[in-house]
Amino acid sequence: MAESVALDPVDLHLLRLLQNDARTTYRDLAAQVGVAPSTCLDRVTRLRRAGVILGHQLRLDPAKLGRGLEALLSVQVRPHRRELVGPFVERVRALPESRTVYHLTGPDDYLVHVAVRDMADLQRLVLDGFTSRPEVARVETRLIFQQWECGPLLPPDGERIRPT
Repeated sequence: MAESVALDPVDLHLLRLLQNDARTTYRDLAAQVGVAPSTCLDRVTRLRRAGVILGHQLRLDPAKLGRGLEALLSVQVRPHRRELVGPFVERVRALPESRTVYHLTGPDDYLVHVAVRDMADLQRLVLDGFTSRPEVARVETRLIFQQWECGPLLPPDGERIRPT
């Protein structure tokens, strides 16, 4: 079993700052946190090695890329068996419209966040990319009117993180 990672207030402050802007320089991070730049670099490196920091991502505006309509597709797969999970997820991930795929409990097996050009494109995706598949029993579509990012993800007070 992996060792737990103890996060002190400096680590938590670094994580909060990096989640808000991952391009912040070590010099600026160090100044905001109140440590030397070398200490800052060592701490961030330790958090990366421990698996707390998984990477950095570039966020794009789907509308500016010609994909102004976003939706959530609730997908029910039958039969829902282990040998279908991997291949189904890989097919969905390979679709250029797919943004995120969640494997769920409850009546729906998957929730898929997609971004498409327009309603006709969404209809084509649902019919050709999902309901035409023999394992897909049902698809329910919900349009996304607007979305908001939430605050930084930090552990509950007093808890430790287990690296992956």
